Amino acid sequence: MQTYDYGTFLIVLDCADLNRSADFWCPALGYDRPFPTSGPYLQLVAQARGGVELLLQQVPERKGEKNRLHLDLRTPDLDAEVARLQQLGATVITDDPLLEHDWLWHVLADPDGNEFCVLQPPADFPWP
Repeated sequence: MQTYDYGTFLIVLDCADLNRSADFWCPALGYDRPFPTSGPYLQLVAQARGGVELLLQQVPERKGEKNRLHLDLRTPDLDAEVARLQQLGATVITDDPLLEHDWLWHVLADPDGNEFCVLQPPADFPWP
């Protein structure tokens, strides 16, 4: 079987307004906008650490049903992180935190309705 080296990868997130999405995702993830907007695209990259590039892509259509791919953000303090993301413009979708295998989380949506999760791992989680 032949394999290919594609180098690095990025995640592309559809949005209606590039600046509004960047205003949410940059502080949410600790990312920067290193380059000006280029057409319907805006690149976001991790500030001082390695991280996956997030490319915002402006599209005319609104978000439809459930995302087929979503981001999970891990935090040691679920309530504080959810409150911080709400102040940035996120909407909490779950009424109560979900619990599975000692992981506690909420489902949120960004200003364009793209869903993502905020997870609090179990106390013995090996943080990097």
